[in-house]
Amino acid sequence: MNQALLEWIGYTASLIVLVSLLMSSVKKLRWINLVGALIFGVYGFMIGSMPTGFMNLGIVIIDAYYLYRMYLSKEYLRVLPIEEDTEYLKYFLDFYKKDIDKYLDISNLDLSKATIKLYLLRNMNPAGIFVCDEYDNHSLEIVFDYVIPLFRDFKIGSFVFGKQKVYFLSKGYNRFVVFTDNRDHIRYLKKMGFIESKLNGKTGYTKAIE
Repeated sequence: MNQALLEWIGYTASLIVLVSLLMSSVKKLRWINLVGALIFGVYGFMIGSMPTGFMNLGIVIIDAYYLYRMYLSKEYLRVLPIEEDTEYLKYFLDFYKKDIDKYLDISNLDLSKATIKLYLLRNMNPAGIFVCDEYDNHSLEIVFDYVIPLFRDFKIGSFVFGKQKVYFLSKGYNRFVVFTDNRDHIRYLKKMGFIESKLNGKTGYTKAIE
């Protein structure tokens, strides 16, 4: 095979492995690292470097094993009402402020007046915060929906908008409303089943609770 092509395969594999280390999600890290190691292993065998080939083959097996465990493991998810503005809540918001600012503008957020405010727990770890104000008699406006980078794989969103629907229905609400112009946030909302809607002359996103 052309030497230049072989070198580019090696560079590509190295770049993929490097990118995998930038992932905040462990699952994404494992998947991307697996692909990079697989290419690197093939590259090693192609150039006759057995140590490189077998080492990366081992990495592929390790990544595959942990991904298998991740997909089979049963995770514990629940919501926990925030009863008051505790020191922990303030610390949480301050600690993740830079990341929160990428997706949400919370400069006018008043948690003390929120209709619903919840901690999102994953395997008993504080994974995020979910806050709603009453939009109308039967709708909740989501003003803060944040999950920390480590757990940002849509599982918590699916849990809140799916398995927790009885909680919101019991409060007398049957629709979620969101106003945002952040592209990443909009992609997330559409992934969760929200649809673009006109609400009092404004463009928003809605999802029925059913």
